[in-house]
Amino acid sequence: MTPGIPTENQSTAQFGRPDGGGRVIDSTVHVRVARPSRDLAAAERFYVDGLGLHVLWRTTERVPGEHDLVMIGPPDAGWHFELTHDPERPLEPTPTVDDLFVFYLGEPADEELVDRLTVFGGIRVPAHNPYWDEYGVTIADPDGYRLVLCSRTWG
Repeated sequence: MTPGIPTENQSTAQFGRPDGGGRVIDSTVHVRVARPSRDLAAAERFYVDGLGLHVLWRTTERVPGEHDLVMIGPPDAGWHFELTHDPERPLEPTPTVDDLFVFYLGEPADEELVDRLTVFGGIRVPAHNPYWDEYGVTIADPDGYRLVLCSRTWG
């Protein structure tokens, strides 16, 4: 049995400890991935205008002691990105070549989409792992994090 992968005898609606003990997290929970950004407007242009995601929420006024942020993703998905910037104590994003945000498209990435991502601040880069070059296109976002448009499907 592979940890975290349901077997035929396990429900795919839950995941948790491989031995079946302890609490489990239901697969319908919403997931938020949060990370710092140097420039929220540039990140928003890349992910919204370039990739086509939606702004789900953003701070609209500067509140001392709180982060500026924008939440982006598909409106009805079970996940979203939260991009933050703290002007009082800014964090420099520290992406590595293997920090990936992968979309499994099930077909090759449309070159028009790739071009649009570069117009909105992305840079097409070779993947650290050659697998992603074989099955997709890797684009660094304005903060240097890597977006992969994969031609394969998940599942």
